[in-house]
Amino acid sequence: MGGFFAVASKEDCVFDLFFGVDYHSHLGTRRAGMAVYSAENGFDKAIHNIENAPFRTKFTKESNDMHGTMGIGCISDFEAQPILVRSHHGTFAITTVGKINNADEIVDEIVKKNTHFFEMQNGDINPTELVAAIINQKDNFIDGIRYAQDIVDGSLSMLILTPKGIYCARDKMGRTPVVIGKKDNGYCASFESFAYLNLGYTDVKELGPGEVAVMTADGIKTLIPAGDKMKICTFLWIYYGYPSSSYEGISVEKMRYNCGKALAKRDNVKPDIVAGVPDSGVAHAIGYSNESGIPYSRPFVKYTPTWPRSFMPTHQSKRNLIAKMKLIPIHDLIEGKSLLLIDDSIVRGTQLREAADFLYASGAKEVHIRPACPPIMYGCKYLNFSRSTSEMELITRRVINDLEGGAPDDATLKEYTNPDSEKYKKMVDEICERLHFTSLRYHRLDDMIESVGIGTDKLCTYCWNGEE
Repeated sequence: MGGFFAVASKEDCVFDLFFGVDYHSHLGTRRAGMAVYSAENGFDKAIHNIENAPFRTKFTKESNDMHGTMGIGCISDFEAQPILVRSHHGTFAITTVGKINNADEIVDEIVKKNTHFFEMQNGDINPTELVAAIINQKDNFIDGIRYAQDIVDGSLSMLILTPKGIYCARDKMGRTPVVIGKKDNGYCASFESFAYLNLGYTDVKELGPGEVAVMTADGIKTLIPAGDKMKICTFLWIYYGYPSSSYEGISVEKMRYNCGKALAKRDNVKPDIVAGVPDSGVAHAIGYSNESGIPYSRPFVKYTPTWPRSFMPTHQSKRNLIAKMKLIPIHDLIEGKSLLLIDDSIVRGTQLREAADFLYASGAKEVHIRPACPPIMYGCKYLNFSRSTSEMELITRRVINDLEGGAPDDATLKEYTNPDSEKYKKMVDEICERLHFTSLRYHRLDDMIESVGIGTDKLCTYCWNGEE
């Protein structure tokens, strides 16, 4: 999905920028970058490929050689950023988080005005470059930012580094967060709220939906006030967010405990142990264990020192192989045991089937699966949740198509999202059988929303129920 960090300081900002960006490494897989500005030296920028090496190792040189009092940086799934732009606004650097569904339409419109774009290696237009071009259609940054957020179908949060300050803009519906911190010599802006704490910053505020502010070493000033409607991505708590983060004042770790607790309250199986698929399933499993009284254990551990993230590389067969190779069994905790396993979600289903088969092969008697969110029924329209090219890659949609003898209409599909319906039960039973689980029970949407603790009207649940 990607994440970003920015610093405006009365001193050199590169140390804080380097570690602030590094703390976002769990959010992206392929590219990372930093851009800085100083009155003496102007702009400097570096982008590296981080597919096979951590951010820290790729940017060690820049952490020593780059200098500036203001800077922005990012971890990105796909595109190279931040990019440096020279336009009628002057020179600026920009980084974005979000998803643009109507990029081709926007490109066609802007190209008519004699603007050109550089294609990325896969032939796509760099979304961040496109956002910069949209902003450049207007006379000032404020109008340009608002114009970009108005015409983009999807979501868009951004940081823009200029000689006068850093513009911080949260997505119009607040689907992704932007939080502000401060210390004696400056301010920072971050996707993740925990990323600045060890650097000595304290919380100032979270930008509201659509809020645009400008940040300098002396403070933060709102230029466009927050809107009154919000649809923050619920998956931030379920999976994407780091355990020590919080969004809208709600702790990621605590929410995951709540999910596990709610799952346990509705369950009737009595396994020997409860375990979480590392890493994002662990807190959910602890919540389940605490509520049920069933011991929490680690029947396998993830070997992380040299393996990249499980959904990278994107080729499916390699991704599954890496996911399997990272899990190391502890046979004494598996053999002859009934296990209940909690993962954050089931998307394609292939990796959890691998995990179940892996546990059976290691001597497990039973493998009960409890995903921490409801069945994923719709491809995400607002964030790069996955690189799936079709909803038919979802295990739910494949099973539904088979049960219905073809693609269902919208009304029929909605029946499958109702956990009290007969169609939902048949879908879950079929998924359970195909993936070789002893039993399968998903988290209910109403329980998951209650686990977050903020109103349904403020949460995006599109991928589960198709409601915008």
